[in-house]
Amino acid sequence: MQIVVIGGTGLIGAKLVRRLVGHGHTAIAASPSSGVDTLTGDGLAQALTGAEVVVDVSNAPSFEDRAVLEFFRTSTANILAAAAAAGVGHLVALSVVGTERLAASGYFRAKIAQEELIRQGGLPYSIVRATQFFEFVASIADAATMAGAVRLAPAPVQPIAADDVVAALGVTAAAAPVMGIVEVAGPEQFRLDEFVRRHLARRGDPRPVVADPQARYFGARLDERTLLPGPDALLARTRFEDWQALTGAAAGR
Repeated sequence: MQIVVIGGTGLIGAKLVRRLVGHGHTAIAASPSSGVDTLTGDGLAQALTGAEVVVDVSNAPSFEDRAVLEFFRTSTANILAAAAAAGVGHLVALSVVGTERLAASGYFRAKIAQEELIRQGGLPYSIVRATQFFEFVASIADAATMAGAVRLAPAPVQPIAADDVVAALGVTAAAAPVMGIVEVAGPEQFRLDEFVRRHLARRGDPRPVVADPQARYFGARLDERTLLPGPDALLARTRFEDWQALTGAAAGR
């Protein structure tokens, strides 16, 4: 099967390309560095020639509200049009568990717009929603740091390793379109502040982590269900402690 991975040189994309090739597929990494720009459309038609499946794991270069919305609207529309013209039979897109509950955040409003375009785009599709990546725990801490302290809501999360997200994407790409959403999550629940506190302690980071119910998560308020998957979610096996031991204390971004 010939599969084009949009964003194929990033954290998830590069891992996915390697996994697909290892499973006998022809996987093509499409990104600006390979001459494919989904915002302008440059190189997109050529990249999708002969493709049976397209997997979009790209992300916006800027998370500013207007810029991120423009990215996902324009990029997704261009991918849909080019995929339809190329006769692609399946579009797989990576999104985030709880997206529809996070509309107070500009980033998640953009993801909502992306998902809606895909649903209405006329192409057979599967949307894979993942929980927070272990690899992004340091980014979450940095975004929540104010005056030297990390302030996070004590909301439940069920984070997942990037490798497990990649595995779910690979299985979904090789299967028939689900015409809906597949949720994937890690095997354990934590409070968001606890999740970050554990990581910073392992790294020897001295920043205190404060449990603040009013703290916003990338602009959105959290409750007990906001970041958790539904009962039918696929649960991965990699535990946070095992991921930390495998990747080392400095992992994350």
